[in-house]
Amino acid sequence: MAFSCTISRKEGSKLKYLYDLLTQTPAKVCGVDLSGKTAIVTGSSAGIGLECCRQLLDLELTKLILAVRNISKGSEAARNLAKGKNLEKSTIEVWKLDYSCYQSTCSFVERTKSLERLDIVILNAGIMITEMQLNPSTGHEETIQEKSSTKPQEPGRITITSSDAAAWVKFNDKNESHLLSLLDKQEDKVDMKNRMSLSKLLGQMFLVELAKLVPPSVAIINAATPMMVYDSQLRRGTARSLRGKLDKVFRRLIGYKASVGARAVVDAAVKHGEETHGQYLRLQKVKPMAPIVYSPEGERLRALLWKETMQEFSFARVYDILKKLNSEHVTS
Repeated sequence: MAFSCTISRKEGSKLKYLYDLLTQTPAKVCGVDLSGKTAIVTGSSAGIGLECCRQLLDLELTKLILAVRNISKGSEAARNLAKGKNLEKSTIEVWKLDYSCYQSTCSFVERTKSLERLDIVILNAGIMITEMQLNPSTGHEETIQEKSSTKPQEPGRITITSSDAAAWVKFNDKNESHLLSLLDKQEDKVDMKNRMSLSKLLGQMFLVELAKLVPPSVAIINAATPMMVYDSQLRRGTARSLRGKLDKVFRRLIGYKASVGARAVVDAAVKHGEETHGQYLRLQKVKPMAPIVYSPEGERLRALLWKETMQEFSFARVYDILKKLNSEHVTS
């Protein structure tokens, strides 16, 4: 589905976002039977991720992997999810996954090979902080670092948690010849709320390029926004600042509960088909991404982001794996 920059600007405006937030509510996901299927949810110990897990289990999911940084918190979340349900002991597992460490990510991927099947992946993990921090393991800025899957019997589903905030970002350095290294520069003052929005924009750009190489017959990859929620743990790093306290009050007044916002993410993962491959969903419908994504400038940035990301992950031969996947399934 193609969108123009004009349509994207209208749909992605803050006014339209607030209007939709106040007048619409994501519908409860039903009419789907996930019996026999396996799902992985990252960032699943609290907030949107935890509620996505709960809703997947309500749809009779057979196996759920909680991918978390903190095993103790993940285990507590697993007990929370199992409470009041007649689940097999093997239904919920807690696996360690730390996006800030490439070794942790590689180990996690290797572990997924032990699964009999993998049908659904919801990539929800993220952080929001008040000050710029470089990851000591990779050297990249933490917010961008966080935003950085097996042969299915039917197309797998990969859904990335995204946001309309991608359309509101101030991207002053977009004309530079390098992207990721530029974002790692430690400056006197970095607007971390804007940086969070930028991470969402880069996620949308990467999704467009990824969907070109991964055939929808293998995996349907999309992004969805839970909209504004007031009880997510995403902003725990900013809660003590004045801006964070004011933001919390604003969100409590007009935002959704995490359980309601999660409906939109689960819907994107289980209710839609090829028409959503490489697309962005808001309120359970395909909507345009940030306007810049569809512009000639955005095309250049997408190519640059893709090139630099593939170079960053060259140690894991990510590009070679994707090219092989594409050639095997497009020609078959």
